Amino acid sequence: MSQTKIVCTIGPTSESPEALQDLRRAGLSVARLNGSHNTLDWHAKTVARIREFLPDVPILLDRPGRKIRTLQLANEPEFDVGDEIILTTDQSHDGTQKVPVGHPTLHEQLVPNATILADDGTLQFTVIKVSGTDIVCRAETEGKLKSRKGINVPNVRLVSEMVTERDRKMVDFARDFGIDFIGLSFVESAEQIEAIRALTGGNWPRIVSKIENQGGLDNLSEIVHATDALMIDRGDLSAETSFELVSLFQKRILKEANMAGVPVVIATEMLHTMVDNPFPTKAEISDITNSILDGCGATMLSGETAMGAHPVRAVEVMRAVADAADTHIQSDLAEPNEEIALEAPRAMERAVAMLCRTLPITKIVAITVSGFAARMIASHRPRQPILAVSNDSAAARSFNLLPGVEGVHVDMAFPKNSADHIMDCIEALWRRGKLGNQDIIAVIAVSYPKSGNRMNHLQTHAVADLVEALGWEDNES
Repeated sequence: MSQTKIVCTIGPTSESPEALQDLRRAGLSVARLNGSHNTLDWHAKTVARIREFLPDVPILLDRPGRKIRTLQLANEPEFDVGDEIILTTDQSHDGTQKVPVGHPTLHEQLVPNATILADDGTLQFTVIKVSGTDIVCRAETEGKLKSRKGINVPNVRLVSEMVTERDRKMVDFARDFGIDFIGLSFVESAEQIEAIRALTGGNWPRIVSKIENQGGLDNLSEIVHATDALMIDRGDLSAETSFELVSLFQKRILKEANMAGVPVVIATEMLHTMVDNPFPTKAEISDITNSILDGCGATMLSGETAMGAHPVRAVEVMRAVADAADTHIQSDLAEPNEEIALEAPRAMERAVAMLCRTLPITKIVAITVSGFAARMIASHRPRQPILAVSNDSAAARSFNLLPGVEGVHVDMAFPKNSADHIMDCIEALWRRGKLGNQDIIAVIAVSYPKSGNRMNHLQTHAVADLVEALGWEDNES
């Protein structure tokens, strides 16, 4: 099983059943829908299509959050350095004379000489003056301002509501359609995460917090411990902070998240040249490789698969590069590690990692309701595939975001007063063909759970011995 997961954004070139299945064969692990584009009706139809043709693939819905974008423009203005261009919060304009932006109070929060960036920082403007709802700017770069492009204002903290009406609609949609993950833009505190979690009414959908500004970096530790996963949006992060430091920020985020066992998705322009071209640049290959070596759990394709000319080829390239990096990681991890763990859960994680490198273990079975065991074991990047078994179908599907993990749903109780379910889960995996008689497995689980017992049960088994001793073949129906 490939370890690093690939998140593919679904759009016009990848929404058909045939395209979805082609992407899955090429290496798609998670299907992403960008809430900033298309209508909820389109998203609903696409979710239904993914569920029909890729039933085990988790879906990530990226909610727009407070991301500022240009609106849909009838005229997309072109300009040279020094030209005057007017942005406006008056949404009656169409780009012919003024370019409308989707933040109703932006004009109230800007002053002369402020810098405005657009389209992932590729366009730069300086505010000359603010007149009513108009923001009069001077172009510092030449280019074209297109529809639905992001707007960033570095070093200005834009005031917005913690939870907007649009957020409520998006969360309601995610709950109604069984979305597995919801992405939160511009997360700056644990409070923001908990406000959205309160709207979900429970653990689903799980939350992917996007780190993309200075506020997210300043409060990184509390965000890591409040969220289910992270995404590093390098486009906005570089525009909101400083482009020369974005790679260092990425390393810092990955280090802190890996210590907490929180998976991280790396996003933005990983194979950007493949939107139009069939081959990547060497810099893109290096970017993917180094992101994985630094510990990311997933890499993401955006325009490459949503509207690019070579969506399947882009996934194939990403898969090949990621697999090469994963192979290198395994060779490094084979070296002895003398570090001592002081906490029981951490000790159990490392015990599993050590067993998997000193015994001929072929697969790891993590029996878990919430996914904690699978998440923590996956953070050690064992070379063996991890089968994460849960009696919660949504939880099992969500485990497919974790590196090297396949989520498996079983319809049985996990009792709190016995460990009988552990062997029942192993038998279920054997009957489904997930385990074979030739496998030697390490099993991690919680038995007789109490508060604080996150992983307290570790077994190793030769599956053939279990089949014979427990008479599984005799009980075949």
